[in-house]
Amino acid sequence: MQGRPPLRTVPDFPRAGIQFIDITPWLADGPSYREAIEELAGFARELGAEVVAAPEARGFLVGAPIAAELGIGFAPVRKPGRLPYQSIRQDYELEYGSAALELHVDAIRPGQRVLVVDDLLATGGTVLATMELIRSVGGVPVGLGFLVELSFLGGRQQLGEMPLRTLVQIDA
Repeated sequence: MQGRPPLRTVPDFPRAGIQFIDITPWLADGPSYREAIEELAGFARELGAEVVAAPEARGFLVGAPIAAELGIGFAPVRKPGRLPYQSIRQDYELEYGSAALELHVDAIRPGQRVLVVDDLLATGGTVLATMELIRSVGGVPVGLGFLVELSFLGGRQQLGEMPLRTLVQIDA
């Protein structure tokens, strides 16, 4: 992506010692945001994705526009207790603690090809939990897309041979 605004690093957020990578400068710049969505939508097309799944909250800012661009479904993956219908749960570890995610039992049909997207790949815990939820309802994860990858945290190595696209890698 040419001419995009720089990402912002916010120290000690959400906890002391974490250097949070803030994507909101990209979101505020319409052409940069659109270009990012179009690039990841192209990746979804290459993979034959039928559904886009994304964890809350920033993943929604990436996943929903990709699904809309492609005219395919969007499956929100949410924190416990926030989905109104019957859902399944997956617990997982973050780089700074533990968490859980939920998915509606009917969000993805068995056999559907699913692109998983999020704003950022760190240790891989969130995306691994999301893929487990998708598999639990019979979906088939076919690829992973991220705006930013913190490569120094080794998340990519946790994800096996899954096709993966990141727009920016941060090495330190």
